Amino acid sequence: MSVEAPIPPAEVDLATVDLSDRDWWVRPPAERHAALDRLRAERPFAFFAEPEIPGIPAGPGYHAVTRYADLEAISSQPAVFCSGRGAVSMQDVPAELHEFYGSLISMDDPRHAKIRRIVSKTFTPRMLERTLDSVRTVVDDVLARARATAEANDGAIDVVADLAAPIPLRVICDMMGVPEADRPGVLANSTIILSGGDPELIENDDPFTAFLTAGMEMAALMERLAGERLADPRDDLTTALVRSEVDGERLSHQEIASFFILLLVAGNETTRNAISQGLLTLSEWPQERARWAADPSLDRTGVEEVVRWVSPVTWMRRTATQDGEIGGHRFTAGEKFLLFYNAANRDPAVFADPQRFDVGRDPNPHVGFGSRGPHFCLGAHLARRELQVTFRAVFEQLPDLEVTGPPRRLASSFVNGLKRLPARLGGTR
Repeated sequence: MSVEAPIPPAEVDLATVDLSDRDWWVRPPAERHAALDRLRAERPFAFFAEPEIPGIPAGPGYHAVTRYADLEAISSQPAVFCSGRGAVSMQDVPAELHEFYGSLISMDDPRHAKIRRIVSKTFTPRMLERTLDSVRTVVDDVLARARATAEANDGAIDVVADLAAPIPLRVICDMMGVPEADRPGVLANSTIILSGGDPELIENDDPFTAFLTAGMEMAALMERLAGERLADPRDDLTTALVRSEVDGERLSHQEIASFFILLLVAGNETTRNAISQGLLTLSEWPQERARWAADPSLDRTGVEEVVRWVSPVTWMRRTATQDGEIGGHRFTAGEKFLLFYNAANRDPAVFADPQRFDVGRDPNPHVGFGSRGPHFCLGAHLARRELQVTFRAVFEQLPDLEVTGPPRRLASSFVNGLKRLPARLGGTR
C-alpha cells in the first residue's frame, strides 16, 4: 500500500468538519489531518456542539484544542482545568459513572494523588521486570500462532485479530492474573467500552446500555478476583492491589474495580491500536519499514514515531474551574476543552515536517501518552516495551507480512482504532 498524499488545509471546508460526529472519524486520515491543520491555524479553540446520546442530557458544547502549546499549558494546570468533571466523555454524566469508567483519569487531587500513590506502589521494579521479561515470550507465541493461521488460510490473516489484539490482552491479563477462561470476555467488554458507540460493535444501537453492561461485567470479574486473592494471595498485580496501602489506607473494592477497568481497557486497546496502525503505516511507508527493520538501534525512536503518528487516544477532556485566558482565548468557569492529541502531534511549531513518518525522528516530544501534569500515562513504560518487542519480532519473524486491503476503521472520536486489517504472509505455502 502507498501513503495517502497530504491534502492542503486550504482545500478543507470547515463547515463540513464536525469533531463530535463519529462518522467523520472514519474519513481518510489525510482528510482528517488537513482539517485539524486548518483548525490549528485558523480556529485553535473551535467550538463544537456535543453529540446527542439517548439517556444523557445535551451539554453546552466544548472547545477543540489543536495547538501543542495550548494543550501543554492546559495539561500542566490541573487546578484550573480539572479532570474530575469527566475526562473521557464529552457529555456531563453522573460523577460516580465517569469515575467508575475513568478511574484515575477522571479524578483530581488530592484524591487522584492518593489513589495514584497506592497504585504506583504496586508497580514494583520486580513486578515490572517480570512482566517486561514475559513480553517477548507472549509476542513470539502470538506470531507463531499467526503463522499457523496463515498456513491454514492460504496465507491470509487479520492483523487486528491475529497480531495486534492478542499481545496486549495476554500481557495485561498475565500481569493481573486473569484466568484464561475470562479473557475472551475481557476483550469483548473492553472493545465495547472504547467502541465510541460504533454501531457495528453495539447491539440494538444502544451504546449507553452496552457501556453499562460491559462495565458491570468487568467489575464483577474484579470483585471475584479480589475476593479470591484476599483468601489466597498470589504473585500478581491483583493481589498487590487488594493488599497495598499508603498511610494506612487501602483501595476500596469500587476503586479496585475502576482501576481494573482502566488498566484492562486502556492497556489493552491503546497498545492494540498502536500495533495495528503502526503495521499499516509501515506498509504505507516501505522505505521507513526497510530502514527500521535493518537497524535495531531505531527501535526506540521508531516506536515513539508510531505513537506520535497514530495517537491511539484522540482526546481527553478538561473543564475550567475558574475564569481566565489561555493562548489568547478568554474562558469562563465551566467551559469544556477537548485536548486533541493527534492534532498536537502534527503541530509544525514543534515537529519538523510533521506529515512525514520518520522512524529516526529525535527528539520526538509527542503527547501520545498524554502531556505534562499528573495524568501522564502510568503504563507508558510497559507500552513502549511491548511495542519495541513486537515490531522487532515482526521484522525478524514475519518479514513477509503484507497488508492486502484497506482497514476497517472504528467509528469513534475518542479512540483511533482499527476493527480489521487484511494481510497475508507471503512466505506461507
